[in-house]
Amino acid sequence: MIFSGFAMAAEQALNAYTIWSERYANAVFSAFTEDTGIKVNWMRFSSGEVQARLEAEKGNPQVDVVFGNMAEAFVSGTPKGLFEPYIPQGAEPIPAKFKDPDGYWTGVAIDPICFMFNTKFLKDHGLEAPASWEDLTNPAYKNQLQMADARTSGTAMYRILSLIQAMGEDKAYEYQKKLNENVQVYTKSGAGGALPIGRGQAAGGIFFLVDALEMQQKGYDVTISYPKDGVVAGIEAMALVKGAKQPELAKKFLDWASTERMQRIYEKSQINLIPSNPEVQISNPGLDMSKVNVLPLDIKWAGENRDRLVERWVDEVLK
Repeated sequence: MIFSGFAMAAEQALNAYTIWSERYANAVFSAFTEDTGIKVNWMRFSSGEVQARLEAEKGNPQVDVVFGNMAEAFVSGTPKGLFEPYIPQGAEPIPAKFKDPDGYWTGVAIDPICFMFNTKFLKDHGLEAPASWEDLTNPAYKNQLQMADARTSGTAMYRILSLIQAMGEDKAYEYQKKLNENVQVYTKSGAGGALPIGRGQAAGGIFFLVDALEMQQKGYDVTISYPKDGVVAGIEAMALVKGAKQPELAKKFLDWASTERMQRIYEKSQINLIPSNPEVQISNPGLDMSKVNVLPLDIKWAGENRDRLVERWVDEVLK
């Protein structure tokens, strides 16, 4: 049975899942269609939802590629038989640390975790922008923080990974219990809390930089900061779905999306991601990470422990 969200695929049509926002995904998929004539039927879900759908559809895959999900999700899904290896033509300039050596995923962008706060809230309460993880436990933020739910969101997963890298796992979970006292709501998607913060309905939260910069672009007065203790940066990646019904079209897309041509779309379309291809230049100062403490992350470990870390968050933080 064809998944109800997709129209019946024409001969030259690619089916895809993405976690990118509608504006971002449309810019990329439309450019691919313009360049190749191949239509893309795509649906957008949060990271956890994409993974759940792939697992549920494993016996009868409804998409050919996944574009934009986090690298650790691909690592987690590979032993479950969700992806097939394919090394795209054109991916050679992308550094090895941003792609799987066996070709199960290829990184297309880098996106660090950051803090985003309503500037008026900070001023009204005489607060500086938070500059450490501990700052978020300030009683001034009680019931004033919004951030993503780890059961559905890749943003939340990278929040947890940032804390583990900064503190060690056990301390990270103790900290999250304390932080939970200040959380107003955990949102389904990573960007779910961005608009309430921009409108002053919440003080702030933890986001991927791409979503925080998007709020500034839309004219909301929000302040972006980073903890001195450090954050990790997510690798936005893509992969070929195992059992894809249109594998050749999928490979054409993966080849195309590995090139400088695709990653130049970011700046052209004001998509605030850091290109994985070092040959693509960026001019937005908001993407300059030279003064940010970006912590190293073992993607393989993150992927292998993804499910366990989410379960621990549910059991210890949400209980």
